[in-house]
Amino acid sequence: MKDQTNSRTHPGYLAFILHRISGLCLALFLPVHLYVISLLLDDPQRFDAFLDWTSAPLVKLSETLLIVLAAAHLAGGIRILAIEWFSVSYNHARLVSAVVTFSIAVGVFFLIAV
Repeated sequence: MKDQTNSRTHPGYLAFILHRISGLCLALFLPVHLYVISLLLDDPQRFDAFLDWTSAPLVKLSETLLIVLAAAHLAGGIRILAIEWFSVSYNHARLVSAVVTFSIAVGVFFLIAV
C-alpha cells in the first residue's frame, strides 16, 4: 500500500486546503457584509434596493455556497482541535468525510429553509 503521508491527495491535506479556501472566502465576505450593513444606517432606500437584488437566484446560490463554506470552516476547525487536543489523527479520512458531510447537510437544510 502506498504511503500517503506527504502526498497532496492525503485526506488531511485536502482538508487543509478546504479550510484555507473557506477561511479566505469568509474573510473576503466580511468587508462586503459590513458595507451592506452600513447602507442600512446611511441610506435605507439603497439598503432596500440591495435586499431586492438579493432575491435573485444567483444570489441565493451564492448565499448557499457561503453557508456551506462557513459550515466547512467550522467543522474543519473542530477537526483541527480534535487532532491537536485529543490525538485523533489516526483516521483523517473519516474526519474529513464527517466535515464534508456536515457542510453539505447544512447547505441542504439552508436551501430547504430558503
